Amino acid sequence: MSNHTSPSSKDLHNKSTQLDVTKKEVRELDKFGRTEPDLVATRQGSFGVQDDGDTTGFGLFQEKITMPGQSERPYGGYFDEIVDILEELIDAAGLRVSDVIEKVVVDRDELTIYIARQHIVEVCKWMRDDQDLRFEMNFGVSAVHYPEQLGRELHACWQLYSYTHSRTVRLEVTCPDSDPHIPSVVSIYPGDDWWEREAWDLMGIIFDGHPNLTRSAMPDDWVGHPQRKDYPLGGIPVQYKGATIPPADTRRVYR
Repeated sequence: MSNHTSPSSKDLHNKSTQLDVTKKEVRELDKFGRTEPDLVATRQGSFGVQDDGDTTGFGLFQEKITMPGQSERPYGGYFDEIVDILEELIDAAGLRVSDVIEKVVVDRDELTIYIARQHIVEVCKWMRDDQDLRFEMNFGVSAVHYPEQLGRELHACWQLYSYTHSRTVRLEVTCPDSDPHIPSVVSIYPGDDWWEREAWDLMGIIFDGHPNLTRSAMPDDWVGHPQRKDYPLGGIPVQYKGATIPPADTRRVYR
């Protein structure tokens, strides 16, 4: 256990008002104190339909898909205390905060801390064991696929809850399609066993160190990971009937 004490409101205020003179540029903040959002994808057309015979006009529809950018201090509520304690634990371990925490995002009154994948296990251990954090409960990992976010296509998110302090926090880790590996946290939160199996089964994230990383929903011999956005729609043989479902983009043709 660490012997740190919770920071006072004066300490938080002083920390939040210090200027980082090493920054090479001033980042524009939105009304919630966040930097410009990160562009994930740009979608065109209705449900991806771009057929030149579309007379509905939806083919011209464009939508930018974004994720909230880095939030600036003060984060508000207990969020500053959580980040301060975590940063102190990182320093005590002889690590650089910037090597462990990629960014902190406050969005819709929820705190998300992006963690470098190689440090997720030790961060989970600190989150569970430190007396001022005590996030004893892990509600499992969920996964998302953003194929246009190059180098960060796969996201894994853990929702943690502290019964001791009645607090919630989300840890998020990214990895590329070309190297879809994230360390398993089953050694810290045993209940994550099934959730990591599901994230691998449906999204293709390989959780290194998992005791039994096998399919959870799909048959053992299934090829691919069907909830990824690059997974083909339809064209899959229907078991027991000998029929096939045509791909979605061939079921309807605009004339």
